Amino acid sequence: MRIDKYLKNSRIIKRRTVAKEACEQGRVSLNGRITKPGAEVVPGDEIHIEFGNSLVRLRVLKVADSVRKEDASSMYEIIE
Repeated sequence: MRIDKYLKNSRIIKRRTVAKEACEQGRVSLNGRITKPGAEVVPGDEIHIEFGNSLVRLRVLKVADSVRKEDASSMYEIIE
């Protein structure tokens, strides 16, 4: 699954266009490398996202095309 779609489906970022823009601006990295919106995400990957002055690190636990709001947080775990 594309990283911009994953960020939207897991509800880390609210809209896919915002996730795409974050990737294009270099604020999202996948496994230590700055990534493009079309990069593939698989379970076990680490994602780093810069939100203003804060940095969020998370590990992908599962990838699902459709997920309920209550189950979205089970798709990842926050490392820091």
